[in-house]
Amino acid sequence: MLNVIEKRADILIIGGGAAGCFAALTLAKEAPNLSVVLLEKAGLKRSGCLAAGVNALNAYITPGHVPQDYVDYASNDADGIVREDLLLQMSEGLNEVTQEIENLGLVIFKDKDGNYVSRGWRNLKINGENIKPILANAVRAAKNVDVLEHVNVVDLLKDTNGHAAGAWGIALRENAVVYVRSNAVICATGGAAGLYRPNHPGAARHSMWYPPFNTGSGYAMGLRAGAEMTSFEMRFIALRCKDTIAPTGTLAQGVGAPQVNARGERYQDAYGNTTSERLYAVVSENLAGRGPCYLETQGITEEQETSLEKAYLNMAPAQTMKWRETGLGPRTANVAVEGTEPYVVGGHTASGYWVDKDRQTTVPGLFAAGDVAGGCPQKYVTGAFVEGKIAAEGAVAFVAQSIEHTQNEQSRDPSPTESVNDVAAKVQSLLTTPSEPLLFTVDALEEAMQQTMDEYAGGISTSYRYTERQLTLAAKHIERIAKLAATLRATDFYGLLKIFELQERLLVCKVLIEHLKARKETRWHSFAENLDYPEKNPAFEKYVNSKLANGKVEIILRELVK
Repeated sequence: MLNVIEKRADILIIGGGAAGCFAALTLAKEAPNLSVVLLEKAGLKRSGCLAAGVNALNAYITPGHVPQDYVDYASNDADGIVREDLLLQMSEGLNEVTQEIENLGLVIFKDKDGNYVSRGWRNLKINGENIKPILANAVRAAKNVDVLEHVNVVDLLKDTNGHAAGAWGIALRENAVVYVRSNAVICATGGAAGLYRPNHPGAARHSMWYPPFNTGSGYAMGLRAGAEMTSFEMRFIALRCKDTIAPTGTLAQGVGAPQVNARGERYQDAYGNTTSERLYAVVSENLAGRGPCYLETQGITEEQETSLEKAYLNMAPAQTMKWRETGLGPRTANVAVEGTEPYVVGGHTASGYWVDKDRQTTVPGLFAAGDVAGGCPQKYVTGAFVEGKIAAEGAVAFVAQSIEHTQNEQSRDPSPTESVNDVAAKVQSLLTTPSEPLLFTVDALEEAMQQTMDEYAGGISTSYRYTERQLTLAAKHIERIAKLAATLRATDFYGLLKIFELQERLLVCKVLIEHLKARKETRWHSFAENLDYPEKNPAFEKYVNSKLANGKVEIILRELVK
């Protein structure tokens, strides 16, 4: 008999990263009478994209600028395929949440006059190695928030009206099924990494830019629940320091390092300067035989070099270690750059749930914030905070409205259509020892999935380019691998976790392929480089959305929202 942990809450938060923590803090402050359960896949203190820290807040409205400036910047970077309403709402809240996180103890650098030290017109320099512990400590101090760690949420629960009614998952340390009923759900999980073959194969395959434990679980559970998604085809491919996959913005903005090719030529102006164009420039220079490419740091001052070493220790210590181990610091050698494998992540691009201004999805009672919320790119840390806050306030209003329309206390109690016994039986069926040895392992199928996506859906080996014929092949292979994944069984809960993660990634791959096929143009070089349609097409100045219906991906084209 499986162990079962049952919980009841007014609001359930799935994911304890930047958005999830800020949602919890908002609920503690603005709705202390409501009970909150937060389920976190890892340990709250060091989880999510902030686990290792950050050295800047990349979304802030500095003096002399207004929120609309940030909307214009983000919209231009995405070539107009954004939700301007969501972007403006987020931008208007950036400075307020920055003040809140500083009040919690985050060190933001200030000049002699007490003003924030900016890095460019929308960034602030911080000492952010401890940003996640600061958030975690504040959440733990909230009296109405119950935190459960090391719980991998698998699927949402819905009631007979189709409303979100909680979620279920597995607790790895307790070897238990976790079943939480709630009146509203905030999905604040990460995006999707590990879909494509990464820069480093084999044992080093998890040395990637985006957290490898972000497997697209939030997207997958939403798709299975019937939620509408948007802009998966706007993939994010990070331009990073070679080998360490450390961020390059600190070099480009911190010391003004330009991109140069192997000949020492500054080439960026020939390609444009959006996020995708900076990557495309490197890809194009390499294909033309003028690579490898670098950020030109050689000749910076000793003081600048020391500042860079400290900055990377706050977020990507491997880069500082590489400089020290090789003796080739940024002052004496340019820093080589490369692109990562593609990710689906709504914190940088517009990929994610289709939401309204309360961040409610198309499933009533289900809200999304941070990397899983679509339409609002360039969120970064503070934007995720804002969305967590908005989603929390939306969930409070939804719960209040639900209570207002119920007749008695019993009818307010969420009643999922899938019982705890149903869930336990489902999990138990995966914990059976097969009569014959399995022909495939999770790792083997994951590798097959990544190879398929890399070769046929625009990965590193094809310089991020693809054709419709290749995408059709990718879809067939992913479908075949998904059928094999359905036969997998586990002997323990960690094995269960790996099965669920593989199935999540495969479903995201399936939807991503259909999105790439549906956008018959090349609007973002490298992010979505369609060789059959190499030019931008004004007819596709719209959103490519999707829903899962009877296992099939249904594409929905929507007009732009200004």
